[in-house]
Amino acid sequence: MRWDLAVLNAPYPDRTADRDVWILDQRVRTGVTSSERDALSLDRPQAVLHELERQGNGEVQSGWTVFLTNRECPWRCLMCDLWKYTRETASPEKTIPRQIDRALQEIQSAGHPVQWIKLYNAGSFFDTGAVPPSDYPEIAQRIQSIPKIIVESHPRLIGDRTWHFQKLLDPLQPGRLEVAMGLETVHPDVLNKLNKRMTTADYADATRRLKEHGCDVRAFVLIKPPFLDEAQALEWACRSLDQAFDWGVDVVTLIPVRFGNGALETLAARGQFHPPRLETLLAAFDYGRGLNRGRVFLD
Repeated sequence: MRWDLAVLNAPYPDRTADRDVWILDQRVRTGVTSSERDALSLDRPQAVLHELERQGNGEVQSGWTVFLTNRECPWRCLMCDLWKYTRETASPEKTIPRQIDRALQEIQSAGHPVQWIKLYNAGSFFDTGAVPPSDYPEIAQRIQSIPKIIVESHPRLIGDRTWHFQKLLDPLQPGRLEVAMGLETVHPDVLNKLNKRMTTADYADATRRLKEHGCDVRAFVLIKPPFLDEAQALEWACRSLDQAFDWGVDVVTLIPVRFGNGALETLAARGQFHPPRLETLLAAFDYGRGLNRGRVFLD
């Protein structure tokens, strides 16, 4: 694959409208092509993983994470590498239920209890191009016997589709549906530069509405996003933990920012990014656990 040095050397744009183009241009560094992505099968998920996860009551429960294959997220976040596991076109109807069928077959053969399931899709469950709303009834029917359902979404997509899916599950069970949303950081300048096209006010409002509808909320917080040094990374991870729990989030997952999407490699070459040190990860994790305000996981 040919690298265009003019593209790779272009500065990170100040204008939001230009950032999508810059981020997409940096993908050339990864070597992942459109044809490779479109060759991903829509008949099976990317992966099905068994996990043990502590619940709010302290009990450790057995569950599964299913990584669905669908369309790339419409947001072009600066730090995201999940696009490599998505297709470039919208998901046809019935493909997501088929993938869940395949996953449930694998889960059943493994024999582990299914006390919760995460339906993660490298984007937003409530993005109509990723999971067609017409598939919601079939999806809900397939997972109806599982006590806890966890999906992920961009905060700005929380709304009528969320409540519709929740009702298909069981509106009489508060906390049955949990929505995981990327808070990333409460540093206002860095959050803007991440190109997520949301504010902390957007996140707070989405959390409030989810809680009002009886949904649990999981926040993803980045450890050491671009443009922060090591000390700032720890400070803002801790601030983000505080703020998430202030808003009523039930659980926070800390995610160390990693290489792999092209854009971060470019920023690293300019001294604007480096992955966090292990000490920073552990310090943020210890801080979060010490708050005793909710569950904290380190990815």
